[in-house]
Amino acid sequence: MGSVELNPKPTRRRWRLHQSALVVLWVVMSVMIWVGLYYYIRRQSIRNVEEGLVSMCEERARMLQDRFAVSVNHVHALAILVSTFHYQKEPPALDQETFADYTARTAFERPLLSGVAYAQRVVHTQRELFETQQGWVIRTMKREPSPIQDEYAPVIYSQETVSYIEALDMMSGEEDRENILRARATGKAVLTSPFRLLGSNHLGVVLTFPVYREDLAPDVTEEERIEATAGYLGGAFDVESLVENLLSQLAGNPEIIVKVYDVTNASEPLIMYGPDLPDGFPSPSHTSMLDFGDPFRKHNMVCRYSKEPDVPLSATTTASGVFVICMLVGYIVYAAWNRYDNVKEDCRKMEELKKQAEAADVAKSQFLATVSHEIRTPMNGVLGMLDMLLDTKLNSTQQDYAQTAQVCGKTLISLINEVLDRAKIEAGKLELESVPFDLRSILDEVISLSYSKSREKCIELAVYVSDGVPEVLLGDPGRFRQIITNLVGNSIKFTERGHIFVQVHLSNHSNVVVEQKPEPRLNGHNDDSIPTASVSANADLDTLSGYETADRRNTWENFNKFLSLSSHSTQNGSTHDSNSEPVTLVVSVEDTGTGIPLHAQSRVFTPFMQADSSTSRNYGGTGIGLSISKCLVELMGGQIWFVSRPGVGSTFTFTAVFQRCERDAAVEIKKDSLDILPSCFRGYHAILVDKRPVRAVVTKYHLQRLGISVETVGNVDLGIAALTVEKGRLLSGTKRPCIFLVETDSYSSKNGSYSQDILEGSCNGSKLHLPNLFLLATSELEKERFPGFSDNAFIMKPLKASTVAACLQLALGVDSQNANEDGNNTEGPSSLRSLLVGKKILVVDDNKVNLRVAAGTLKKYGAEVECVESGKDALALLQVPHKFDACFMDVQMPEMDGFEATRQIRLIEKKANDKVKAGQHWTEDEMDGMDWHLPILAMTADVIQATHEECIKCGMDGYVSKPFEEKQLYQAVAKLWAPANS
Repeated sequence: MGSVELNPKPTRRRWRLHQSALVVLWVVMSVMIWVGLYYYIRRQSIRNVEEGLVSMCEERARMLQDRFAVSVNHVHALAILVSTFHYQKEPPALDQETFADYTARTAFERPLLSGVAYAQRVVHTQRELFETQQGWVIRTMKREPSPIQDEYAPVIYSQETVSYIEALDMMSGEEDRENILRARATGKAVLTSPFRLLGSNHLGVVLTFPVYREDLAPDVTEEERIEATAGYLGGAFDVESLVENLLSQLAGNPEIIVKVYDVTNASEPLIMYGPDLPDGFPSPSHTSMLDFGDPFRKHNMVCRYSKEPDVPLSATTTASGVFVICMLVGYIVYAAWNRYDNVKEDCRKMEELKKQAEAADVAKSQFLATVSHEIRTPMNGVLGMLDMLLDTKLNSTQQDYAQTAQVCGKTLISLINEVLDRAKIEAGKLELESVPFDLRSILDEVISLSYSKSREKCIELAVYVSDGVPEVLLGDPGRFRQIITNLVGNSIKFTERGHIFVQVHLSNHSNVVVEQKPEPRLNGHNDDSIPTASVSANADLDTLSGYETADRRNTWENFNKFLSLSSHSTQNGSTHDSNSEPVTLVVSVEDTGTGIPLHAQSRVFTPFMQADSSTSRNYGGTGIGLSISKCLVELMGGQIWFVSRPGVGSTFTFTAVFQRCERDAAVEIKKDSLDILPSCFRGYHAILVDKRPVRAVVTKYHLQRLGISVETVGNVDLGIAALTVEKGRLLSGTKRPCIFLVETDSYSSKNGSYSQDILEGSCNGSKLHLPNLFLLATSELEKERFPGFSDNAFIMKPLKASTVAACLQLALGVDSQNANEDGNNTEGPSSLRSLLVGKKILVVDDNKVNLRVAAGTLKKYGAEVECVESGKDALALLQVPHKFDACFMDVQMPEMDGFEATRQIRLIEKKANDKVKAGQHWTEDEMDGMDWHLPILAMTADVIQATHEECIKCGMDGYVSKPFEEKQLYQAVAKLWAPANS
């Protein structure tokens, strides 16, 4: 039977029908979207128009009420004036002429009132006497003599504009009488219903205020108010003029129609202002209530548009635009779908090529990391054997050969470490630790590594950390040290004169001092129009060494601002100990070296790239250090940049984010630190003579770390003057040890004799013990300039607190054993020997060379060492009971690695301890092993945070790196046995 081929034409025809149906459906949906969007925008526009009408109407109503209230207050003031000057003065100080003159002069305060008048309350029994005094007869509104009634309210004072109502009885009209009675009963202003004013023919109302003979208490009764009533002050308001004046000042929308109503009778509202509109007017309207102060009468304002709002153009354009977009989207989807089949295959091929490229890149990085690690392992053995060889008796030639080999080996291992770090970064396997560390101690260590080269070149190498920087931070100290070491190493390599200055400040302080980014010549973006300056050797600027720096912002002014901000934040306690807030540090390494050529600045951070081929020949290096530093800085959440000028120098600056360390952890790391500074100098006072303020601050920083108070002066004469003041304190009984420190370039003598005689002086003939004089020197050559001083009088740079302390202890005769009052041991061979002597230690490593190195190092310090080459052999020797005091365990071993071996050892110890707790009998030797816990230290050539965590997780007590370094070995061993020995 032959194979049946499927005809693709019906399938394509069905697909085209589906496509057509989808196109029609998409068009219908687009039209529906257009209609819905059009009506939605139109409805929103009408709603916005209505909201605008409400806002404008409420604003006009509020302003109308305010204007009316101002006029009412003026009428009230006139009522008080009449009460005061007519009834409370004897004889009355007010008459018609005075009233008319006063109201005419103050008419500008009442622009909305056509006139004011005062009517006196007259009872019938007093009518004849009143008419006789006034000289006229009380008349009604119709100008007829007023008929007999209980009381009258004839007008006795009136403004000239309404003088025609004089002698008229205001109570002759029915509505006027009700208003007057209501006003005197309530003590408040009352309004009449709207009526046409004479003269203007505008609609208006009359405001009536009661006038009392004397001030009334707030809680008087209605009968007491009526009894105290003396008369009534009234004013005619022109409501139409009031509203017209208000609307003209608002400069509002002329399309808005405003109408004011008196709605006291809700069934028949009276219009007070506004045009007549036909019924069923289509424009939206809004009604705002008006409060004119009369609770009996009610008013409101109705606002509406003069015509129905137009449909906004955006309703049509937006809906049409969306419709066009929908059609375009449909077309794009249609076209993309037709091309999908062709592109799908291309995408599949590209994905395969991408995976192959990624796999090749990962394989390359893994290969580089593996090879680097495998090379470093025998190198560790080479360096370890060289250390052991140098501890033997060698002649000078042999010792020189061994030391040269050791230096070359350390250089090679450093290069391998950098290559391995770069491989880890590319493979994404570089992890940062998060442990407490002392930043100032790390910077001191970097200074220690670089001091010999800086002395050889006679350049200043200095470190300064702001007071606001916390003492203990949480982060990766090793990687931070690596960044600083790379930058300082490069600076020393390319600097032949001047200085290298490392500064650490808080980021917020840096932002305050320098509010903008570094200069335009940053990270290779230089202005070629600026010449590359060359600074002469005799330059004297306000910098650390007096030489010009690349970053012109690094002046004494800005540095002094840093000091002020740091001191202010420390005094205010802003450096709190909460670990919830990160700490961002700004670290800068400034040098006065050769600078970076302009054409090479754009590739400074490119791996294995240098300025030119001569750089590698003249200075050495691979060009990978800055690339690794940049990656590490970015892993720390910061950025790195630089400013460089050829012939002037370079300034590299980076930021790093750390966490604040908890108080307990900070105290613990300070206790565990082996570089605890001596406290024997607390209370000392130092007078520092230095003509350079920046350098003086750096020296003061190191002295203050020892607890020494420092007074800085610019020359020796000022120092002697300060010393005289200090002598005065000594004579007055203040016992404060004093030392005198002078920079070599600030020391001068008129007679050419460099001795301590210049410090001698008289203080009222008293003989005092003069303070010790110390000179701060950059190199050994400077000692030759001062033959009158002994070696103990020199403090060699670069400065660090421990070095200064050692020099002062030697020169002042301070007992170094008493320097640490807290009883902390200092590191050194004798201290390490005291910890290891007589200890029986098991060393486990599968590499025989490393095994010999570890055993030889431990035996050098007096330990009894036994070696095995596998984890299984270690388990056999560590069965309880055993006589070992500690075990040094390699991490990577065949068959059973160090982690698994440690777990098995801890399991054996647990079973033994459980057996003791259960009360089972042991031999006398076994009883000595109660609470079994053998200290186990991991030995590894690559300790990162993950390895450290795994060590602790499996039950190890710590770790040491290979090959053993004396300081690190002491730190690890001291944590195990130092407390017991003490």
